[in-house]
Amino acid sequence: MQRRFTPVPWFSHASLYEVNIRQYTPEGTFNAFARHLPRLADMGIQILWFMPVTPISQQGRKGELGSYYACSDYVATNPEFGSLEDFKAMVSQAHALGMKVIIDWVANHTGLDHVWTQTSPGFYKQNADGKFYDTHGWDDVIDLNYYDQPMRQAMIDAMAFWVREAGIDGFRCDMAHLVPRDFWQQARTSLDPLKHLFWLAETEDLHYLEVFDCCYAWRWMHLTEKFIKGDVDTRSLVELLNSYEKEFPYNTCPLFFTSNHDENSWNGTEYEKYGDAAHILAVLSCTWDGLPLIYSGQELPNHKRLKFFDRDPIEWGSGQPALHDFYKALLQLRLRHPALQAGRDANPQWLSTNAGGAALAWVRKAGDRRVITILNCSKDLLLLQLPGVSGLFTNIFDGTVHSLDPETALPLDGWQALVLAD
Repeated sequence: MQRRFTPVPWFSHASLYEVNIRQYTPEGTFNAFARHLPRLADMGIQILWFMPVTPISQQGRKGELGSYYACSDYVATNPEFGSLEDFKAMVSQAHALGMKVIIDWVANHTGLDHVWTQTSPGFYKQNADGKFYDTHGWDDVIDLNYYDQPMRQAMIDAMAFWVREAGIDGFRCDMAHLVPRDFWQQARTSLDPLKHLFWLAETEDLHYLEVFDCCYAWRWMHLTEKFIKGDVDTRSLVELLNSYEKEFPYNTCPLFFTSNHDENSWNGTEYEKYGDAAHILAVLSCTWDGLPLIYSGQELPNHKRLKFFDRDPIEWGSGQPALHDFYKALLQLRLRHPALQAGRDANPQWLSTNAGGAALAWVRKAGDRRVITILNCSKDLLLLQLPGVSGLFTNIFDGTVHSLDPETALPLDGWQALVLAD
């Protein structure tokens, strides 16, 4: 696979936080969310991904407020969330705290009453009767026609609007594989000269990595669900992780997650899906070679499925979220430790243990610096030995120092993780 694009330098050791503005605060606005920015920066978040911020179509609207993904105007903000000036102010605040901002971009379809349906009906797929339609049976959206070159240019112009006007740093492209790959090449060629952008594709079609920097690890999500059900063992997990290392081109990576807006609302929280194993999967997301995604409220932790089409605010309570320090330890490690800063130049190397398939362990190295991750993939207490490891390491979660040699036995409770750094 031949890549034509160079990724932004800050994404290889970053973390991604998905922001659901509608449900994030009781107000459900940009201004209200902005109050959380210092906390997220302290946690180590580097990239904020905002679910679509554009207006939602009235026609065919689902629920009271509709789907974020049924856009009625690509160059305006949803008044439910606030004004364009509110959004720009929030982006500026995020930038001042050292965070980047990307927005969800829905290029495959629009809402039923998007402004283009009146101004440019040729931008849409039409049946023999001249009616707009959606290929996938979604009844609140209609498909765009990518054979129409003026439509392509209008789409790129709309994307450029957000780069120029709001200063965003990239795009998360919804259902990217439903849009021709050559359009994304055209879009990135046009937009990257405006600003060096980060491009995330919601797909696991690896051909799209010719253009995109990162794509979803859907196979990993489905395989871990099978693992929790007992349908596969850790050998299958190892095989898939090894295949990712071989399949992904240099300077690209998979997006690992235990939840996102779709999974939470439609398939259940990470605790419904993974139970106690959600903990070790979150650790893997942050220490393996890839980009970790944290969804709104996971740091609480959030045990509630959030409604998709109606208001259903996250219940933050008072005080610091219970998992703030857990994620902070992992995300700050990504930012500061050379073995995790190095991205693909510090590929994970498997370590043998005395626990067989009940545990997974690996090391990432940069020079003489190491990060070791150990996952107890069972419900039982393990006394773990790492025959090939020696030296002084610090537990990133509690600061305790471990002097390791091949005989050292590390106690690890069921479904728990240990991350050691030197």
